[in-house]
Amino acid sequence: MIEGFPIWVVAIDYALGMVMWTLIGRFGMGIFLPENSNFFFMRFFVRVTNPLIKLFAPITPAFLIPPLIPLYVAWFFFMARFYVMPWLLGYSVMGMLSFPLESEIGHGVARLFGMLLN
Repeated sequence: MIEGFPIWVVAIDYALGMVMWTLIGRFGMGIFLPENSNFFFMRFFVRVTNPLIKLFAPITPAFLIPPLIPLYVAWFFFMARFYVMPWLLGYSVMGMLSFPLESEIGHGVARLFGMLLN
């Protein structure tokens, strides 16, 4: 799957995907832990995503509760990956599992389960 894309597309998608999933991770951790928690992963998620959340603050609705803001910002990265990237490549749609990052992870999990079942 990844061989069908230019390297710049894969690099941009991986970067956008990692940012998106980090924001989603912060949202998920925020369900169970406060933002000022001493837990290493929560401190990492907050430290890495705070600059993005501040960058998107001007377009973040005031009615949005603070724990949902990382998910709101992640939505922009998803939209860029789902709509802007195919448009830049000249595709109308790219299809199911078209995101190179998630596609590679999916193939890796399938290979892992294939090895475990054999």
